[in-house]
Amino acid sequence: MMMQWRMMWAVAVLLTAPLMAQAQPRGEISLFNGKDLSGWTHVSADPNTKMEDVWSVVDGTIVCTGKPAGYLRTKKEDFGNYRLTVDWRWKGNGGNNGVLVHATEPGALGVWPKSIEVQLAHENAGDFWVIGTELDVPNEDQRKQGRRHLNLTDGSEKPLGEWNTMEITCRGDEILVKVNDELVNHATAVSQTQGAICLQSEGTEIQFRNIKLTPLN
Repeated sequence: MMMQWRMMWAVAVLLTAPLMAQAQPRGEISLFNGKDLSGWTHVSADPNTKMEDVWSVVDGTIVCTGKPAGYLRTKKEDFGNYRLTVDWRWKGNGGNNGVLVHATEPGALGVWPKSIEVQLAHENAGDFWVIGTELDVPNEDQRKQGRRHLNLTDGSEKPLGEWNTMEITCRGDEILVKVNDELVNHATAVSQTQGAICLQSEGTEIQFRNIKLTPLN
């Protein structure tokens, strides 16, 4: 079954290449200045929690304690048509987290806003989770598990403690995801095509750096 998925995935990659070649960059924007959390705001499941209780900047790196649940959200709320790159690494034995794109209405599911989550969970990086949204993936009948849309690769992540890079390309109603330069997922017919960008706090310490966005024509 996995071999069949991979063959279909190879075809999808070939069909996708011409489309993404049309996405021309217009200049890179750094969403994290390496010094502080300017340009970001904090949302927490516990309204008494302060940003500095969960999020800090140490040696040019964003450090998230993971508790309580919540997220950093860009103050700019209308990002659309872009390529986003994020470096992340786990502390200890890994855990659960994600990058939320096209985030809009707060509280769509518990603390989480209406959005598309691009999974960073250890050994599952690149899965999609829909939060009040919809999308399609190739071979949908075998890859969809409720709100989850599985990626199609194994071993794309580096060993725990090492830095990984995720690249998320959002163009129109499509989202492509690469992990360490390997294409791992492709969504089409995405129901929401712009919004804020968020980094989750979801139970385990995680670090982020090099958060850069390149607008696409």
